Amino acid sequence: MTVIDLVATATDTDPISLEPLYGSIDPDLLDSLPDSDGFTRLEFAYYGYTVTVEDAADGVTVALESKGVSTDDSNTNLLDTGSST
Repeated sequence: MTVIDLVATATDTDPISLEPLYGSIDPDLLDSLPDSDGFTRLEFAYYGYTVTVEDAADGVTVALESKGVSTDDSNTNLLDTGSST
């Protein structure tokens, strides 16, 4: 849900109207990453964005390449949800 929520925020779109995530990546795979030995980073395309999932001390960090918008309305090139599992 983190990826869906991030893209919905970036595009000002209702999450329900977004394309299913499983068309880009297996959601079960994403859910399993925090428990995977050796996981460091994963990138995939979704809804016209590059989603980056990286290992963090308390789970994973999910970030989205964007076109100058962020969740706090500042101008950046990266949206970051912080840590999630």
